[in-house]
Amino acid sequence: MSNNYLFKNAEIASEDSAKLIKADVLVENGTITAVDANIPDVEGAETIDCSGKIILPAMFDAHVHLREPGQEGKETIESGSQSGLNGGVTGLLAMPNTEPAIDSGGLVRYVLNIAKEKAAVPVFTSGCITKGRAGLELAEIADMVENGVVMITDDGSPVDNPYIFRRAMEYAKNFDLIIASHCETMELTAGGALNEGRMSYKLGLQGVPSISEEVNIDRDIRIAQYTGGRLHIQHVTTARGMRIIERGKEEGVRVTCEVSPHHLTFIDEDIGDYDTHYKMNPPLRTREDTEELLDGLKRGVFDIIATDHAPHTRAEKAQDFASAPNGILGLDTAVIALYTSFVKTGKMGWDLLVKKYSAEPRRMLKMDTVAIEKGKTAEFIVFDPAAKTEVTEDFLQSKSINTPYLNKTLDGSVEKVFLQGKIALDRTGAQD
Repeated sequence: MSNNYLFKNAEIASEDSAKLIKADVLVENGTITAVDANIPDVEGAETIDCSGKIILPAMFDAHVHLREPGQEGKETIESGSQSGLNGGVTGLLAMPNTEPAIDSGGLVRYVLNIAKEKAAVPVFTSGCITKGRAGLELAEIADMVENGVVMITDDGSPVDNPYIFRRAMEYAKNFDLIIASHCETMELTAGGALNEGRMSYKLGLQGVPSISEEVNIDRDIRIAQYTGGRLHIQHVTTARGMRIIERGKEEGVRVTCEVSPHHLTFIDEDIGDYDTHYKMNPPLRTREDTEELLDGLKRGVFDIIATDHAPHTRAEKAQDFASAPNGILGLDTAVIALYTSFVKTGKMGWDLLVKKYSAEPRRMLKMDTVAIEKGKTAEFIVFDPAAKTEVTEDFLQSKSINTPYLNKTLDGSVEKVFLQGKIALDRTGAQD
């Protein structure tokens, strides 16, 4: 098969333009050698008609749970990376809440060695802030940095002790290392299973008040302001929490933040009759929150989109709502779900999706961005907006199936994925 490809009549999406640009794209030996209108056929290049299709940079997800080591029944580095590739994501940052937790240089090496051997896309890892994520003493931060972590976090749990969190920020500052914060005040969460409000009362379940998240956001921003460290707030769900972050940014705090596709799309009322596919932490909030979060994404308050991809077994999610674990899948469906709910409906442009789910995550982690530009290595998606994707068990590449989209049809299809100059996914065969 040819290593050279000429994509004809495509529409090109970038972070810099609200409009799609009609152009042809020539890829030779893994490098984009031309992006122009009406490129003539090239001898030795396979010509692919992309009429009606969109070429956009491949995505990067800075918040995923790959479960390895210790929870391979839910996901592995290999299956999670295949899930990412399936959804057009060509780079992943794994969270360290594995069993054992990734809190030492040795465990970092172990995970990255597995990724090098088995992952379908590049996989990076974060390390813990505290040993065993217990919140009692700092993990081996310098050793983890030396072995390749690009972020530290106790994600899944907050660092309750403000003194320890302060010391972690001061220590991480020596490496210009991001501390990512799971913001939750455990005394306020108190075993809650969904957002505290009308729906929790209706279902007769303990709720999680929005202040559980917001109090912790405010505390961590103040500590970051005092220390001068780099802080990243994970999975923000409330409008008030977002505004606290916005105020911190205005005051010069080195803080970034993320929003997940599911917290933009779903609300607590979607839980319906105790559907555990909608159970997550932090929980789904109100329609008013989702509307303000989307507005904040457009205004630039949110730096990145990240899925918080969190696989669980069928048996775990089959438990009653209060007992079932928190979390849903995201990698397989993020691009098509965002297209269905926001891009196709005009609520979001392709430029915003590319900026927040491709370019900015890479920039935040000091990595090179990918773009549809001459001289760049080919790392992009060919997306068919006219197609449909049935989210069946066969479609999902994760080992788990805990997604609200299961057995539903979404608009659009990730048709091809180029990774590091080569076609890594092709749903259409060798030639259109």
